[in-house]
Amino acid sequence: MPRIVVVSPPFASHAAPLSVLAAALGARGAEVYFACAPAFEELAVRAGVGFVPLTVTRNANTGVAEATEQAADEAARLSEFVQATGKGAVEALVTQARHRQADMLADPEEVHAALRSVDDRLRPDWYVVDQLSYPVTLALHCLGLTYATFCPGHPTYVLSGRDALFGVPYDWPGVLRPQPSQLAELRAVAGANDRLFTELFAAFVNDKAPHAPVPRRAFALTSPRAVVYAYPEMPWLPAPPSGPEHFFAGHMTGPAAPLSPEWAGQLELLRARSGKIVLVALGTLLSARADVLRSVVSDVLEGCADTAVVVAAGDRTEALADLAGERVVVRSTVPQQQLLGHVDAMVHHGGGNSFTECLRAGVPALVLPLSSDQFAIAQDAERAGVGLVLDPNALARGDVAKALGVLAATVRPRMPRWARELGRRGPDWAARHLMATMPDRATAQ
Repeated sequence: MPRIVVVSPPFASHAAPLSVLAAALGARGAEVYFACAPAFEELAVRAGVGFVPLTVTRNANTGVAEATEQAADEAARLSEFVQATGKGAVEALVTQARHRQADMLADPEEVHAALRSVDDRLRPDWYVVDQLSYPVTLALHCLGLTYATFCPGHPTYVLSGRDALFGVPYDWPGVLRPQPSQLAELRAVAGANDRLFTELFAAFVNDKAPHAPVPRRAFALTSPRAVVYAYPEMPWLPAPPSGPEHFFAGHMTGPAAPLSPEWAGQLELLRARSGKIVLVALGTLLSARADVLRSVVSDVLEGCADTAVVVAAGDRTEALADLAGERVVVRSTVPQQQLLGHVDAMVHHGGGNSFTECLRAGVPALVLPLSSDQFAIAQDAERAGVGLVLDPNALARGDVAKALGVLAATVRPRMPRWARELGRRGPDWAARHLMATMPDRATAQ
């Protein structure tokens, strides 16, 4: 059986699904090591795989981004980004683009040296690497090592087509579609990034591995063998690049653990008082948008007398404590996957994990996209008929309550089909296909 190293960036929203994939590979008999920052060792323990301490970026997010200890520069960029999300979609994406080199390619030399050390010590047959871990992919490319790519969010993170630019959504939900001038500005910044990263990659390859081919586009560098998407295959998505095998796993959620007695009791109380329950969570990073969380909860309280709310408030728990009451539970973090089996709808930011977890659980969603690939995911949710989309920076009184009513009446009946469809795939399906596709070390060489 193969020896595999799964390399994850130190972000909870990436490390959690990658650890689930690691567990699935291990369950199929592979000898698996989960390589991530030391704070994430518990994920390897839960997955039943080995752990390799490896830090591949200066940024980190262990579950609540603002509460994660990190350097002053990283904290400042995080604060600037959160503020930018309040100025609109294009402003958020432009800010992310301007932060991209510091966020995504800060220490390629150190990552290259660290991966060479890991490879010398463990001699794995192949690796699995997050598509957004560009220094890891670059290092593996230079070292001539075999790897599969894991795409953690929207499939267009794996670029296909000359016009595709990383950081520019392939499509937009109608309520957030930018003006042509705004889109031109975003494409200009993203295009400059594309050229810069490609030049940096070329210089690095020429220095470290002059025998290796120079990537034609840095953001398009991916495994030539296999790409696993934690996303369902949808007929309107852009065709993926030719070459590797493409495996749309649908989701990357493990078996849901039972609710703790405390949460089971809390939900029972909410259900008895209100009849319906809505889960509200904007992800480990965007829970910092307390204004959006407050608007959502207040609208439910005012406009949905039969509905209670569970809110994941992150580092804003104290700021939102006044909302807590008979119909509202406010916590810094919540067991989202477990709760989804017990709620009637979810309000989320359009993150890949939240989107696919809702589909897997058969829960309709109100999507409030704020950054990254969330606009593309929101458009897919709306087009697939599994959610509604609102502009989080333009919520008017009654908007959320009205949307929840529409979800209950017209969207919820469609969800069982999606739950069945995604239930046929998932991490074990992905592990099986990977192990049938990826070669052992001797064959690869």
